[in-house]
Amino acid sequence: MILRTTMAALFAGAILLSAPAMADDANTVTIKNFDFAPMALTVSAGTSVTWHNLDGEPHTVVSVDGVFRSAALDSGESFAFKFTKPGVFKYVCSIHPKMVATVTVK
Repeated sequence: MILRTTMAALFAGAILLSAPAMADDANTVTIKNFDFAPMALTVSAGTSVTWHNLDGEPHTVVSVDGVFRSAALDSGESFAFKFTKPGVFKYVCSIHPKMVATVTVK
């Protein structure tokens, strides 16, 4: 019984500790398995979005309309862009053009 109570307390503590980290990741796009996740993100004007490459291959983040462009991101590297105006911003990985996603700014 004591072991079960201790495990439950540790599990609850882990959930509480991870909650702020999840909030911080709300405007992060993960690049993994040759995909952007999430593929569609909605943010408010003035918000910065960060892309983080977790793949073993380099990737880029390039808006279709030329508003933003990252350098090639190696594994573990990130790119951030601050969206100042409303709109729908489609982007691709210029190395792997089948990787597509959007950021909608309200």
